[in-house]
Amino acid sequence: WLVSRGGKLSVEKTANAINPMAKGVNCLLTVDVWEHAYYLDYQNARPKYLETLLSKILNWDFADENLSREDHAVRAAAE
Repeated sequence: WLVSRGGKLSVEKTANAINPMAKGVNCLLTVDVWEHAYYLDYQNARPKYLETLLSKILNWDFADENLSREDHAVRAAAE
């Protein structure tokens, strides 16, 4: 998870599909790196999957929008 807390960015990992928003954290992006997310297309090539994901698939405008509304609905919904 790429998250923002009070304007500071950090990367967090969670287990068992726990969502940081449940703890009031503003989530900007998430990346699933378990094999079920990429194996059919990339087999064991996790680095290639991540390279493609970061350069062609992730919606950076969406992340920017989430960051700009940090103190609004995303955070309030979890409190």
